[in-house]
Amino acid sequence: MLARDFSEEQDMFRDAYRKFLAAEIVPHMERWRDQGIVDREAFLRAGEQGFLMVWPEEKYGGMGDNDFRFEQIIIEETVYARAADWFNTLHSRLVGPYLTRFGNEEQCARFLPRCATGECILAIAMTESDAGSDLAGMRAHAQDKGDHWLLNGSKTFISNGINADMVVVAAKTDPDNNPYAMTLFMVERGMDGFERGRNLKKMGLKAQDTAELFFNEVKIPRENVLGEVDKGFSYLMEGLAEERLLGAVGYVAGAQLSWDLTAAYVKERKAFGKPLAAFQNTQFKLAELRTELDVAQTYVDQCVKAFNAGQLTAVDAAKAKLLTSELQVKAAGIGVQMHGGHGYMDEYPISRQYTDAKISTIYAGSSEVMKILISRDCLADEYVPFATRNF
Repeated sequence: MLARDFSEEQDMFRDAYRKFLAAEIVPHMERWRDQGIVDREAFLRAGEQGFLMVWPEEKYGGMGDNDFRFEQIIIEETVYARAADWFNTLHSRLVGPYLTRFGNEEQCARFLPRCATGECILAIAMTESDAGSDLAGMRAHAQDKGDHWLLNGSKTFISNGINADMVVVAAKTDPDNNPYAMTLFMVERGMDGFERGRNLKKMGLKAQDTAELFFNEVKIPRENVLGEVDKGFSYLMEGLAEERLLGAVGYVAGAQLSWDLTAAYVKERKAFGKPLAAFQNTQFKLAELRTELDVAQTYVDQCVKAFNAGQLTAVDAAKAKLLTSELQVKAAGIGVQMHGGHGYMDEYPISRQYTDAKISTIYAGSSEVMKILISRDCLADEYVPFATRNF
């Protein structure tokens, strides 16, 4: 694979974070999977060592370095340590930036320091049972009552839904006149009328708590409105580009891990007196997959470079999300097949790679939605190829 563009400081950060995972996170993953939720202690320990939110300014508890490659390192190492179902990046890099991007100084000062230490865990609530990728179809709504808002509705499939202390909730604020008039509200643990449903059982990512959330006449003070009223839809669209890039980084890392697990297995496993790696079918399958992985990694790295330059478009991110999520599923599927019966057994890591992978093609916008976005762009008269842009 082509050389990757990480600084010496970032290489040192990678090594330190890898050691942190080995000491503080990996030993607990099986227990967390069994109980269906990560202990809050995981967030606190990461916060203590400066690995939870690295991008905020120092006054908020971060490093003050907004280079996305630090988060890329965190995602890659977390996935490679087989700890992807600890959704630390959802808290730190997906939801956290909503505060600095759309919030005011008072809101940042109130939440970010506690987010950086792990005392305040974050989640975001967009999805509803009848409104997934189609945000305009959401039914949650809020009414302006002068000195506060009244929030009603429900959300589902909310990651960190049980652990979260503050949830950024999207709700319609002019449903009769404009389906895209939405506002973001910061709903805090303990607010009257805010209730959590069950911790949902899932195919994969067993340690990650995923919940239903209910809002019944929740009184939201005006100081908990995030950004401008009715601008929430555009805020979510802006945030989705970064969310899809975050996903792509993790998906290609997951695919890389599946390939490594499979390559190691076929070199050891024998059939008809010789290693599986000696058979042409094995060689061709893994050669093809290795090529796809290296090409995908190169594109993702370029997207990270574009993001750092402020030039990553929503369509660029959609392409990365589509490519890498489908590749993650493919790599895990090939791995299970080549492991044979062992691949179906939970004790073999490739089995969990397979069950964890499928959701990647669904959340943050399904593959079908990504194709719609990409086709609209690439068939437009003003289309500008990615390769012609300089970052």
